[in-house]
Amino acid sequence: MRGRFRRRASPIADLDVTAFINLMVVLVAFFLSSVTYFKFSSLELNIPPASSGDANSKAPLELEIIIRKDALEVNNRRGGLIRRLPHLDKHYDFKALSTLLKEIKGNFPDKLDATILPESDVPYDTLIKTMDAVRSYGVAAPNGKVTYVELFPELSIGDAPRSQP
Repeated sequence: MRGRFRRRASPIADLDVTAFINLMVVLVAFFLSSVTYFKFSSLELNIPPASSGDANSKAPLELEIIIRKDALEVNNRRGGLIRRLPHLDKHYDFKALSTLLKEIKGNFPDKLDATILPESDVPYDTLIKTMDAVRSYGVAAPNGKVTYVELFPELSIGDAPRSQP
């Protein structure tokens, strides 16, 4: 019986987690106080209506903005191309688009809808900037604040037709 020996039972160690819990309480309070809250806004978009002879005869202007790789095209679906705004240093000319849309809005003050037709490889950022330029434009007030004036807030989105050579 000499080869056998008895092991002493080791006492169970108590873990002191008080410091850890205190750290977690402080971290949770810190993370909650440093959270940035985002305001998500949604924009209601429509599908462009199917073209029919009756609808086209009633509307004097059916505004389309086609986003191509090399230009922005402002069209009247009934009357054809209004103006083509080519790239300026590989950027779209949103100021010229806004100016043109102000002129169109002056001629058709009751018109609220427009259709945006991007080509398939147009970047998302370009689409959003075009939508912003079509919906409203900013007017600087004397106090330095910018007020936005409505142009064509009811937007429809579709696919651009193939470009004509």
